[in-house]
Amino acid sequence: MGLYEKHVLPRVVDVTCGAAELHERRAELCRPLAGRFLELGFGSGLNLPHYPASVDEVHGVEPNDLAWRLAQPRIQACAARVVRSGLDGERLDEPDGPFDHVLVTFALCTIPDPAAALAEVRRVLRPGGRLHFLEHGLAPDERVRRWQRRFEPVQRRLAGGCHLTRDPAALSRAAGLSVEQVARGYLPGPGFSKPFGFLYQGSAVRAG
Repeated sequence: MGLYEKHVLPRVVDVTCGAAELHERRAELCRPLAGRFLELGFGSGLNLPHYPASVDEVHGVEPNDLAWRLAQPRIQACAARVVRSGLDGERLDEPDGPFDHVLVTFALCTIPDPAAALAEVRRVLRPGGRLHFLEHGLAPDERVRRWQRRFEPVQRRLAGGCHLTRDPAALSRAAGLSVEQVARGYLPGPGFSKPFGFLYQGSAVRAG
């Protein structure tokens, strides 16, 4: 991780992923959470204000120290206990099956091996436990996909390895999770923003 990724990118992500139009989606995604759960790609804690009162304890997986420091005011304002749980989403520091829920927002696009990360998600979920995801990714329109493929090398360099062409629902199915629901659509904005703003929001269950 270079100086840019360590000291600049977390601040950029805190602003861009904290955009007002995403807060309603984050609140909707977090509504089913309860008890003790794991958040993969905790970042600067942008989901914390949306945790429901039913949440007791959050295990946040976050590799970047600056992002974790940026999260501290939100952590202090959160009624739930928040603990940092490891640095690597591909190798979680948790035993098998302790969680009813795993939350991930705008992280599967960046994790180098999302298949490994989702295999770990499945491992730490109890049978019947759910993954809740909000991610950007591969658009349905071939014209937009062409631009996504063109922009992706630059996006990866500027955004810490972020991919534009991943499909989080398909990745979840490939990891052995059963996708219950997924809503897809573009964020509001001008046409040139479409390659960066096609969202997937949904949940997937560990069946057994």
